[in-house]
Amino acid sequence: MSDIPLNTSVAGVPEAAPRQPPALTTGPIAWFRANLFSSWLNTAVTLVLAYFIVRYAISFVDWAFINAIWSVDNNQTQACRALKNSATPGACWAVITEKHRFILFGTYPYEEHWRPALVCLLFTALYVVSAMRRFWRWELAVVWAVTLTAIGILMWGGVFGLSYVPQERWGGLPITLILATFGLAFAFPLAILVALGRRSSMPAIRVLCIAYVELIRGVPLISLLFMASVMFPLFLPEGLNIDKLLRAQVAVILFAGAYLAEVVRGGLQALPKGQYEAAEALGLSYWQKTGFIILPQALRLVIPPLVNTFIGFFKDTSLVLIIGIFDLLTAGKTAIVEPAWQGFGVEVYIAISVIYFIYCFAMSRYSQNLEAELNRHRNR
Repeated sequence: MSDIPLNTSVAGVPEAAPRQPPALTTGPIAWFRANLFSSWLNTAVTLVLAYFIVRYAISFVDWAFINAIWSVDNNQTQACRALKNSATPGACWAVITEKHRFILFGTYPYEEHWRPALVCLLFTALYVVSAMRRFWRWELAVVWAVTLTAIGILMWGGVFGLSYVPQERWGGLPITLILATFGLAFAFPLAILVALGRRSSMPAIRVLCIAYVELIRGVPLISLLFMASVMFPLFLPEGLNIDKLLRAQVAVILFAGAYLAEVVRGGLQALPKGQYEAAEALGLSYWQKTGFIILPQALRLVIPPLVNTFIGFFKDTSLVLIIGIFDLLTAGKTAIVEPAWQGFGVEVYIAISVIYFIYCFAMSRYSQNLEAELNRHRNR
């Protein structure tokens, strides 16, 4: 073999070494130049906004961490009030230290707080397992049934040596998770049926579905909650009373189902007509065509608006406070009613917003990853 240098071609002509693109045309520097410093006006606006962001970020760090009080002895809040009125005010996170159990679990018996805490962990584990595609089999329905049964046993008690706790004592984060989980779990299949019904060739079914969607979407959720809490019991037979939480749950399901139905219908309309014709050419029945070909593609197209609706309704569960249900936000508001802790609502609302953010951000990130994975074939 002839000794030919690695940087030369077979003909003996030196090859040009591969060169990297200029640093100013690619990467973060190029992005900053194109988006933040592309002109003198853009540069001025960027510098002004950066000044205010840095200034208020430093102030927030001083307030939330450096000058903050994290605990107080014997529930004495004089130190918090003195710091609040000082020249360098700080946050009083002691209100979270003292009231975190009440905020998370409401008026649930104190000695039984391990039960709603375990319920929150079960809900979170159920979400994580359901998000993994390798568990998308029929056994997942069994997992849901077993987990929800365990949650009901833990919350109510009365069996297996657990003391009975009536629903009126429930509150905090478990109520929010119960309303959101059951609401969206039952609203989603209802939305699919309503969306298919709106496209049905049977006039009676189509008119009924259209009337349901337009009626529910034409009123706010608060009105439905009032109807479920105040008006619905008037139509029940004498002596029959349905639990307030169940009535609120039904209202949330109906409201979420109407909005989700329009999202699903948008996905069905966005699907090319050739997909329907190809399914019919294969001789598939209506339900085979819908279940195996139409719905999977339609739902794949509307993952972002579906998750956006999920996130919206997860936060809308806080509206149940108007009918006296002790959700997470209501528990937080009630925690600062005590005179000793009045005036420290900002800290409580920040803590509650962090909890909401964790769940909503997790849903958002998961939807982005799922959308990218399901639409990977489109990028080939």
